[in-house]
Amino acid sequence: MREYLIHDEWNIIEEGFQPENHKSSESIFSLGNGKMGQRANFEETYTGPTLQGSYVAGIYYPDKTRVGWWKNGYPEYFAKVLNSPNWIGIDVQIDGHFLDLYTCKTENFRRVLNMQEGFLLREFTAIMDDGKKVAVTAKRFVSMADTEIGAIRYSVTPLNFEGKISFTPYLDGDVENEDSNYDEKFWNLIDMEAHSGEAYIVTETKKLGFRAGFGMMTKTFIQGVEVKIQPEIMKKEAWVGNRFEKEVKEGEEFSIEKIVGVTSSLNYSKNDILVATKKSTKAGFDKGFDQLFSSHSNEWKQKWVHSDIKIEGDIAAQQGIRFNIFHLHQTYTGEDERLNVGPKGFTGEKYGGSTYWDTEAYCIPFFISTAPSNVTRNLLIYRYKQLDKAIENAEKLGFKDGAALYPMVTMNGEECHNEWEITFEEIHRNGAIAFAIHNYIRHTNDFKYLEEYGLEVLIGISRFWSQRVNWSGEKKKYVMLGVTGPNEYENNINNNWYTNKMATWCMKYTTEAIAKVKQNNADAFNQICNKTNFKAEVELAKWKEITDQMYFPFNEEINVFMQQDGYMDKEHILVKDLDPKQRPINQYWSWDRILRSCYIKQADTLQGIYVLEEEFDLETIKRNFEFYEPRTVHESSLSPCVHSILAAKIGLTDKAYEMYLRTSRLDIDDYNHEAHEGLHITSMAGTWMSVVEGFGGKRVYDGKLYLNPIIPKQWKKYAFRLTFMNNDLEVIVSKDKIEVVSHSDNPIELYVYGKLIKAEPHQIVETEAH
Repeated sequence: MREYLIHDEWNIIEEGFQPENHKSSESIFSLGNGKMGQRANFEETYTGPTLQGSYVAGIYYPDKTRVGWWKNGYPEYFAKVLNSPNWIGIDVQIDGHFLDLYTCKTENFRRVLNMQEGFLLREFTAIMDDGKKVAVTAKRFVSMADTEIGAIRYSVTPLNFEGKISFTPYLDGDVENEDSNYDEKFWNLIDMEAHSGEAYIVTETKKLGFRAGFGMMTKTFIQGVEVKIQPEIMKKEAWVGNRFEKEVKEGEEFSIEKIVGVTSSLNYSKNDILVATKKSTKAGFDKGFDQLFSSHSNEWKQKWVHSDIKIEGDIAAQQGIRFNIFHLHQTYTGEDERLNVGPKGFTGEKYGGSTYWDTEAYCIPFFISTAPSNVTRNLLIYRYKQLDKAIENAEKLGFKDGAALYPMVTMNGEECHNEWEITFEEIHRNGAIAFAIHNYIRHTNDFKYLEEYGLEVLIGISRFWSQRVNWSGEKKKYVMLGVTGPNEYENNINNNWYTNKMATWCMKYTTEAIAKVKQNNADAFNQICNKTNFKAEVELAKWKEITDQMYFPFNEEINVFMQQDGYMDKEHILVKDLDPKQRPINQYWSWDRILRSCYIKQADTLQGIYVLEEEFDLETIKRNFEFYEPRTVHESSLSPCVHSILAAKIGLTDKAYEMYLRTSRLDIDDYNHEAHEGLHITSMAGTWMSVVEGFGGKRVYDGKLYLNPIIPKQWKKYAFRLTFMNNDLEVIVSKDKIEVVSHSDNPIELYVYGKLIKAEPHQIVETEAH
């Protein structure tokens, strides 16, 4: 852990500038709006260690994969999330000397990420080499209302002198990726213009030809009053700017406002990018910084109404959950079905690709309950539109007849992950995608989705599972060989319990979905059969044969599901007995040593118990939890939330709280020493799950909503909001009572501690806490 940020309910606060923390802060204080994002790089020159990061949604580069290219079916490329042109830059000079926080002294440094209104604020005093002091304030936001606009207000005040201060706002297309091979660059300059008070740049990615346009317009102020300064117009290779210089008195504030428009060929034709960028920039400039910010903060206000979780009595817990919700909203808004939730969002380059199984397993539960149903529907449609690619991916591996294997990592439906044990073996991702369809429908009753999209996906996935298993003459069961489960510290194993379990569940659920569609709309069912060449009688019989005779490893001596064949052959030293100096083990141990150990990176068997919880009694859950959790190092961001939920389920409230803090403050406190690479966006939804599904005990079975709330001893009260069957309700949990508040125009029925209650429209129902 690395705790250097101040606890606050609505803000992330860093006091005092320490360069060794800067790259982590650049991630933590990032901004985004679903269309674009920006790491918390400084506007002014900074010569210290930094990861420059400006990102435009949907733009990537297909980098030739360098591992495993000789293997049949191996991905042709690894998708890089590209660092796009730098739009925040404002060089600052004090009497000809560059302001650079890596070389000058600072006092009263304070960096604040205001999560309630969605802006980044920096305030500090800089002491130049010649002793001159300036007070600096910088505020910026990426607009949630005007989603092609970013805005900066930057002010410098001389404190002990009068002299010349210059601002040079610029746009820089000559950018690099930290993860580039051999210092390769990925952008070509297409167009560039600079005029008085404005500048534009259009760049295009190599290979795929995505275009991005960036424009800026500026105003300058003295003491808050606009002043006209004729700038020096500047151009370099792929770089354009204006230089504004002013003689400034001691104590006089000199400010610049920089309004930036960002467009891309995802939303405009390539030849129209420059015109679109100018139009967008001008529209933002005409509104001005204050009006733009007012609209932006109002959008955030609405988002918090429906998704905020309030915790009383525990500031660290409160800050953690809001930090995670904030970054989820910054990453994905649900307005564009071509986009998805990237594992690093707009905060870093690591992992590449835009879509993992994390979206279905972790993010969809969040969006189902906090956003309009079309947001989740768009995430599911995203996968439907890539079904043909999923079938192609399976065909490359030798599967046939419409079997679909969704990719582990993708931008457009093609597999683009370049580690063989993940690409070929971590096939459990198919199960998460199928379960997401079920999860969406049981929350919304949108059975029409099955007819329109979902059933085709389910058939393709079930066909894959039926071909991926084989009959074991020795076991007299169907088995699944050579897989990697969610626990990536085990590769090329046989009969991973979770994978086998999800495979059988998928075939059973697809069978149920077929019956439902056939009953509701026989014509639609026949069309799907014709389109997919589905042989109902033959294929359904095969699926039933497999599900009835699937092998699941089980240890009768300890009465626990075995994670995979041979797990008990390992040396079992519990995590508590590991040398803390060797943690995290993935940074100190060889991969060979990790693979031979009993240590679990993330919930694996417990992941299956969490997903299919209704199949297991409390004692079964408890036995498996108490066996596996002590062997889990939680070095995946996806792990603590599942353990928190299950610990709450079996009454281990202190363990649930411990795991909640770990998941909610994973990046803020940098548990795994990797925040500098970017944040764990997709696992942030697990933080929400830990509160709502863990402490709140929220479950949905057979279209009915259940709550079984508990409260950690550290909390006085907590509250969360849910959308269920298009009804909006709020749940308030305190030590002695549970309040269900209806914000709906319709009555809502739900079960609290197993008792049916009915919340009338806009009324409050109270029940005693257990």
